[in-house]
Amino acid sequence: MAEKENKHPENVDGSYYVDDQCIDCDLCREEAPDNFTRQEEEGYSYVYKQPENKEEEELCKNAMDGCPVEAIGND
Repeated sequence: MAEKENKHPENVDGSYYVDDQCIDCDLCREEAPDNFTRQEEEGYSYVYKQPENKEEEELCKNAMDGCPVEAIGND
């Protein structure tokens, strides 16, 4: 389960975030490319844009549900 106090600093403000458990598997970036991106130097994902419509919300939820290490949170 993702922990808000461990979220990466690059995450934009909002309900979705990625914490330090991310293993850079690329699932979230493939599922919701309009919302997740990669921090290249350190090798992890983060939320660069919060979902703005139902479609993006559903894709972010799918990414969260599919994350193999539960590094995506939605508070």
